[in-house]
Amino acid sequence: MSVPDLAQLWSSHAPPGYTCPFCGLARGDVEDPKNRCELSDLVYQDADLMVFMACDGFGPHEGHAMITPVQHREALYDLDDELLGKIAIMSREVSKAMKLAWDPEGTSVRQHNEPAGNQHVWHYHLHVFPRYADDMLYRQVRHPVDVEVRAEKALQLRAALDQVLASGS
Repeated sequence: MSVPDLAQLWSSHAPPGYTCPFCGLARGDVEDPKNRCELSDLVYQDADLMVFMACDGFGPHEGHAMITPVQHREALYDLDDELLGKIAIMSREVSKAMKLAWDPEGTSVRQHNEPAGNQHVWHYHLHVFPRYADDMLYRQVRHPVDVEVRAEKALQLRAALDQVLASGS
């Protein structure tokens, strides 16, 4: 039995001429009219990762964060072990920051790949949600969150994440 060429198991789903909104945010350029990201959404950025507030909320609770690689990687399949490890560590730190900033009852992370997996932006992103006992997160329809709300949430989470990262724990 031959081993399949893993690179052939999937192909990009980005349409021709796709302008990636997350790459634009990473460059500090959100001028494309199709890009719903705003510079005020940015919580954290280093050479490898970016943390920012999501443009959409779910149910009555607004304010979840997303972690993405700075360099364009479309899906989980495109991440090397080192980058995936950095994303996992950052998801823990963002979760701690959410606890510090907003005192949720818990946190959840989730990630989607390809259209059937519910991926809508063709740049890998991990959602980090503050959770509440009554939030029914997985039964909610997504809805747009106002830029001002996202900006305030980004400031709150940035301050808390700075504390978490500075503590080194």
